[in-house]
Parts: sequence; structure tokens; C-alpha cells
Amino acid sequence: MDGFLNIDKPAGITSFDVIRKLRKVLPARTKMGHLGTLDPLASGVLPVALGRATRVIDYIKDEKKIYIAELMLGAVSDTEDSSGRITYTGKSQVKESHLMETLGSFTGVIEQIPPMYSAIHHEGKRLYELARQGVTVERTPRKIQIFSLKLLSADMDNDLPRLTIEAACSRGTYIRSLCRDIGEKLGTGAYMSGLTRSKSGIFEIEDSSRLDHILNSPADIDRILYPVDFPLQEMPAIKLSSVEEEKMINHGRALRCYENPGPGMLRIYSPDGCFMAIGEIYTDEGMFFIKPRKVFKPGNN
Repeated sequence: MDGFLNIDKPAGITSFDVIRKLRKVLPARTKMGHLGTLDPLASGVLPVALGRATRVIDYIKDEKKIYIAELMLGAVSDTEDSSGRITYTGKSQVKESHLMETLGSFTGVIEQIPPMYSAIHHEGKRLYELARQGVTVERTPRKIQIFSLKLLSADMDNDLPRLTIEAACSRGTYIRSLCRDIGEKLGTGAYMSGLTRSKSGIFEIEDSSRLDHILNSPADIDRILYPVDFPLQEMPAIKLSSVEEEKMINHGRALRCYENPGPGMLRIYSPDGCFMAIGEIYTDEGMFFIKPRKVFKPGNN
């Protein structure tokens, strides 16, 4: 079984819990790996690679992700979300003009300080391990990109105003920390109270499958399984023209390319159109060659 499942992860479980549950219904020894971790609080798109699809994970460009987040103004959390200790700031009133100006200031390339409750390593330990011991360390800001930040709704009549935002962002963005920073800039404080990932790379929530449906109806997996090359669509592709060329790629040998397909990696398809390898373009004495980096047997994807 080779390919990708586009799973709608429910809130309340970890991303690895999804893998553990799938192991109970998939054939024994099926290799698995998920693309991008979702916090237990979060729901939404969690692509899972099965079988030989795990071999292409490192080549997937899933830079753009879209999240819908709910944040509460007028309070802060030591975990930056609703799972932590909540402290009320006593400041929650915000003018609409100030709110829109603040949200607009977070678009583009910005620096973000990662949360203490994260899996980032610090001197051999993960930050969340230190945080659970009551230790706070200085974290180095990281550059991230917010492609767009939209206000979907604002309920300002409660003691703690509730905002719902949609953030399209680069890989490595912590939405909890984005909510924290928005609250700091508004002068009210804020914490994230809910999160849904609606898109991860090419995978979208509209096309996802509920985890409970997959677990209760594992016979449907073949029908909803995306092919191994599905998330590689941004990568250039080349179709081989002969059985001889196919044999060369299958044996890991470099293949002369008479047209320049551009630098970097590319998908390689057999003469009958089956995805069979990922290769890399290189030049030697002014000639172009394709060197296979990952080879798959055609016809089984």
C-alpha cells in the first residue's frame, strides 16, 4: 500500500496518535509518516504517507499552510493556548481601526520567537521538557512569512472578545505565537483557543477524510489514497522515451538529457507514464544529465 492519506485530524489527540491508530487497521509493517505536526488542540489537514510514499517526504515542498485560528483577547496563557494557565489582563477593548492596522502589520516576512511549549531543542533537551520543569530560556527569533492574514469574525461583546482569523503562512510558523504577538501589539494580551489547518501544501480540508471513517472502513483506503507523486506536482517532470532509458534509471545510472529542464529535482516517468523515480539535473562539460536519487518500480503506484 503506497500513497498519501489526506486525514482530517480531530482535536484532542497528537499527530503520532493518528499513526498509532492507523497501524491497527493497515497491513502489518506498513511504513508511515505524517507531514507537519499538528498540536493536540488543533484539528484539520494531516497528510500521512504510506509505504514507499515515505521515501518522497523529504522532496515535498509544502511551504504554504493555511490555518483558521480563534483567539481570545484580554488574557494570556503560559502555553499560549487554552491548555495552559490563563491569566486575565483586564484589558480587552480594541478599536476596529487599531485591530485592522495590527493584523496588517503581521503580513510579509517577520521574526517570531518560538513558544516554550515546542519541540525545538535547547542544549540537548526539547523546550517543552524545560517548560514543564518551570524553566524558561531565551529563544532565538526565526524568520517566517505570513502571506495573508484575514479577520473572519469578531465578537467584541463578551468580557473576553473572540477573534477568528485565517492565516496563510510558511512552514515553521507557530500560530499560537502569532496569536500571542497580536495580543501584545494590541495591548490586551491574547491566547489561542482553537485551531484548524485547512491546507497543507497541496492537501486541502475539503478533500480530506475523517479519521474515524478510515478506522471504521479500512477497505475504503485504496479508494481515497493519493498516488505517490501527488504532492510533487510543483516539481518539473520528464517522460522517458525508450525501454533502454528506463533500464538505466532503474539501475541508478545517469541519463543524458538533450534539453535543459531547469536546475534542481524532477519527476521521472516511464515510457508508459508510470512514476518511477526522482532525479537531479547536473551538467558535465556543457552537457545535461539526470542522476536518479530515488527509484521506484513503475506500475505499482
